[in-house]
Amino acid sequence: MGKFRLRTKFLFSLLLVGVGLTAGTLFVARQTAERQVRLQIFQDLRNSVYTFQNVQHEREQSLTHFAALMADLPILKALMTTDHAATIQDGSQPLWDNAGSDLFVLADRRGKVVALHSKAADFRRESAQEALTNSLGQEKAGHWWFGNKHLFQVSIQPIYVGPHSENRVLGYLVVGYEIDDGVARELSQVAASQVAFLYGDTLVRSTLSPLQETDLIQEAGRSLTDSRLEPKEIQLGQERFLATRVDLAPGVTSPVQLSVLKSLDQATAFLGNLNRLLVTLGLVAVVLGSGMVFLFSHTLTRPLGTLVNGVRALGKGDYEYPITVRGRDEVAEVTAAFLRMRSSLQETQRQLLESERLATIGQMASSISHDLRHSLATVMANAEFLSESNRSKAERDELYHEVLVAVNQMTDLIDSLLEFSRTRESLRPTYGDLEDVIAHCVQSMHAHPEFHSVRITTHTVGPTDGWFDSRKLERVFQNLLVNACEAVSPGSGDIQISLRATGTSIEVRVADNGRGIPDLVRDRLFEPFVSHGKENGTGLGLTVVQKIVQDHGGDVIVESTSSQGTVFLVVLPGTRGTPMASSAGNGVVRTEARVETAD
Repeated sequence: MGKFRLRTKFLFSLLLVGVGLTAGTLFVARQTAERQVRLQIFQDLRNSVYTFQNVQHEREQSLTHFAALMADLPILKALMTTDHAATIQDGSQPLWDNAGSDLFVLADRRGKVVALHSKAADFRRESAQEALTNSLGQEKAGHWWFGNKHLFQVSIQPIYVGPHSENRVLGYLVVGYEIDDGVARELSQVAASQVAFLYGDTLVRSTLSPLQETDLIQEAGRSLTDSRLEPKEIQLGQERFLATRVDLAPGVTSPVQLSVLKSLDQATAFLGNLNRLLVTLGLVAVVLGSGMVFLFSHTLTRPLGTLVNGVRALGKGDYEYPITVRGRDEVAEVTAAFLRMRSSLQETQRQLLESERLATIGQMASSISHDLRHSLATVMANAEFLSESNRSKAERDELYHEVLVAVNQMTDLIDSLLEFSRTRESLRPTYGDLEDVIAHCVQSMHAHPEFHSVRITTHTVGPTDGWFDSRKLERVFQNLLVNACEAVSPGSGDIQISLRATGTSIEVRVADNGRGIPDLVRDRLFEPFVSHGKENGTGLGLTVVQKIVQDHGGDVIVESTSSQGTVFLVVLPGTRGTPMASSAGNGVVRTEARVETAD
């Protein structure tokens, strides 16, 4: 590492330590997260079972309470006293309709079914009779009936004559709800897992896919039917589950079971996402740590680096490079010695700065004189050619035109310079329409032969009349249109002028589809003598535009520029119906920027 700088050596060493610590921390965090997630899956599965058991208990209590209320209805007792099956079947229809249950069964005191109402049309009386006989032989509150692949949770209540204490049973009422797809989905949402109801080895309802249901039936005789209730991992289709069971009717020959299944693949996917997140966090930590290490190393080596940079700057002629003495170590002593050596040259540096200010003024004068000499040379050369008698009329007209162009350039340059010396009070506002001013400028553009192929369109929204100096605003939009025409391609040039009146101002946008403003001059576009890509440009056009607009109390900005075109925004204060001289102090109008791209 002898070839590297001191800061690089220090940074590299700290970076290696930081990367190692970060990688080790993330590895431990990943292993801990994996163990925690697996434990969480087991806990969630147990919680799902407990949740279902609570919900099931509440449903069973509600069903028992409802059946007890129905069994005490006088109309039901009166109906059962007829002891006529057809009468009881027909007379119990309204009771079942009002009950809202999926199964409604009435039996006489001997346990014979005399009335059956069920939403499952294929649940026969024989199945109900068999289920009732089995249930009456069991001493428990909740019962499950199964027939023709229909599973019902039912409550059986005796119908008494007289007080219950006399135990005079008139018959039995059975009210039940079917375990259908809706119940399975509801329980699945409550348990936050997949659920499946089985009656023995028969799958009744589930929230699994058909392929997974087939595999579950094959698995039902093995892992889900043993006496242990610990969760087990099973494969259903292409997905792994952690499954456990709940015996809804324990101690019965064909028990009713609820299988609760938690997807392991989804948890694995979560771990995969967690791993990716940890890797991302690791990279972010390394990047941030590298930045912090860099700042730390920069703090330690900054005094020496500042001194080295100061020496380099002095070697390049920079006498003002800021250097501060910090501390009392060896580097501070060397820095103080360097500052003492440099202090003797600072007075000379201040004199050089003053000379640069004078040079700036000289640059302005040089630029003006250069432009004037160029135009005067053109006038003198063409005047000399005009003095020759052998020139034809066409040649003389061409030479005269060049002289006229050169004179106009000198006139424009002088007018632009004079514009800087004029104050705001030199404005001569008159009441007029800004749309007329722009229309006159567009006509003057069409008068230039080189701009004939450029399409210029104008769009106006709202009133644009007010008090302003029409002559000076013509100069503003004349300069903007000339720049736009020179920026677009001759064959496909398109310039759009839009005028929009707002509550307090008039906005004028001049948009072209030219090549855009180069980055070289974009930030200095409105400074004097800034020009790019023009052979005879003075660099004063946009400067004059800005001054005239600001004299009117407005502002001009480059709203957008790109390789697809440029948009200039001119904002003039709203002076409709009021002379501008009395409203000039309203303040600067806020400008907004947006991007427009010409087709």
